[in-house]
Amino acid sequence: MTVAAAAHVAGVSERTAHRRLADAAFARRVTEIRGEMVSRAVGRMTRGMTAAANTLLALLEAADERVRLGAAKAVLELGVKLREATELEARLLALEEQSPGNGKARAA
Repeated sequence: MTVAAAAHVAGVSERTAHRRLADAAFARRVTEIRGEMVSRAVGRMTRGMTAAANTLLALLEAADERVRLGAAKAVLELGVKLREATELEARLLALEEQSPGNGKARAA
């Protein structure tokens, strides 16, 4: 949303909206609220992932072989991506643990 659009929704002038955004405390609160909104959206998407996975698994039993093939490809592709993401996360965590700035660096 643009500052102009947000100002309109809030019932203030665009100049007032810019002035408020220049206030560090106000800008910080806006950032916090945006983060909360994103967290809620991610939570909803995560809950939907279970239903989507169940749908894909059910489609593996479909009568139409094209549907079964599509579901099988999707399950395999997503499985590989999930494995890659999990491995990447583990590697990143290991690097962060070795980082000199975190206080947990291993002695050389």
